[in-house]
Amino acid sequence: MPRRVPAPKREDVPEKHRAAYDEVAAPFGGAFGSGPTSVLANSPEMALRANNLAEYLRKESDLPQKIRELAMLIAARTMDCQFVWNAHAALGRQAGLNDATVDSLRDKQPLPDSVPADEAIAARYGLEICQGHQVSDATFSAALEHFGAKGLTEFTTFMGYYRILALNANAFDIDLPANITEPLLPV
Repeated sequence: MPRRVPAPKREDVPEKHRAAYDEVAAPFGGAFGSGPTSVLANSPEMALRANNLAEYLRKESDLPQKIRELAMLIAARTMDCQFVWNAHAALGRQAGLNDATVDSLRDKQPLPDSVPADEAIAARYGLEICQGHQVSDATFSAALEHFGAKGLTEFTTFMGYYRILALNANAFDIDLPANITEPLLPV
């Protein structure tokens, strides 16, 4: 199914927003193909501000890369977002996420006891907040003890940011790339 709104072109953006468009489009060679950023670019100023948050989270967070990827996968799975899942499941595995963690999330199954503690604590916390919109005191305390206030805040914000991307990918029907790296989410 073709996406609902084509990616914006520079000439379609009002002059007063072209500087923001140019800054957001620069990493993509000046134009957008697919992906959530191509949707956010419909509002260049908003996209620019969202990208500032993303840059901090991706490049300056002290969270281990596998935990960052886990946040992205929890966001993708709880939003049933094929695009974000496909973009990050293999990257999560490459970053060191346990295969059982990724597979359990994909299949909406409980994590096995063999999953490393950091992944289990983060997944439990992430799934509780994303699915139930609250976190139990026990789950919150375990996550806070393990990641600290800064780390837990960043983990929570990572999930929120990637849920924004998933909402846009789902709403605008962004097509999956031809080179799917993981099985599709069972939805």
